[in-house]
Amino acid sequence: MRKTCLETVFKIAKKNKKVVFIGSDLGPGVLDNFKKEIPSRFFMEGVSEQHVIGMSAGMALNGFIPYVNTIATFLTRRCYEQVLIDLSLHNLPVRLIGNGGGLVYAPLGPTHQAIEDIGLMRLIPNMTVICPCDANEMKNIVLKTLNHKGPIYIRLAKGGDEIITKKIKKFDIGKAFSFGYPKDILILSTGVMSQIALKIKRKLENENINCCVAHFGTIKPLDENFLKKSILKSKKIFTLEEHTLSNGFGTSILEYCSDNLKGHVNKITRIGIRDGFVEKYGTQELLMDYFDLNEKKIYKKIKKYF
Repeated sequence: MRKTCLETVFKIAKKNKKVVFIGSDLGPGVLDNFKKEIPSRFFMEGVSEQHVIGMSAGMALNGFIPYVNTIATFLTRRCYEQVLIDLSLHNLPVRLIGNGGGLVYAPLGPTHQAIEDIGLMRLIPNMTVICPCDANEMKNIVLKTLNHKGPIYIRLAKGGDEIITKKIKKFDIGKAFSFGYPKDILILSTGVMSQIALKIKRKLENENINCCVAHFGTIKPLDENFLKKSILKSKKIFTLEEHTLSNGFGTSILEYCSDNLKGHVNKITRIGIRDGFVEKYGTQELLMDYFDLNEKKIYKKIKKYF
């Protein structure tokens, strides 16, 4: 997914001279083609993330469209004030690409787990928050970021995921799409958790339980029209995310329902990472199991309601 994202940025940059790439201490080989072909618009700034945000703001104020890429925790937690004041206050067209959303950097411990990033970024005025589910959606959505007004946070997963959006004909920032039709169970999901949601959907339907998966590639702004129609048609709703339950995707769904569909709040059960620091080290799969976020454990949680 990261490779697809950055290659798409390079593709945009070749067509638009306003596009620049700024990286922070990324490994060798990242966008070598960009560096070779467009060296005047390729910047690798080292371990200086707060500086990078200020730099991108300055370039945006001078007419450029910066695409900034580094580890998600450093781009959000470490640079929060700079993102808030330098970028969002001025509503600048800077695109923040965060590597390793969720539990991707499992071997590196709590300092590198981006499990609060959605909550942090969706709190910021003018910020758009994007969480694609596969490389195909990533490519199509990144192409749409060029002319989007204001700052954007793009959450990257590990990559190598199955392409589940082959049949989706149109991708737009701020628009959700569904796999199936709401009736009994509705799973509202974001990012690569939609991959797991689809596997659970197939299991449930093998047991003659209707299940619709709605994927929100954009968390902010939510697709409220789509959300309202889906919730009204469904008997039981689950939200699914690789993020803390505090202020995450599920929280945004509850907020919407509390403000607009009060009678439907009790339908909703949130599934995500419990509050606390990540105390375990290992693989992403190990931590997903530890937080009860793998296919088997989520399926059991959902099935107990039926």
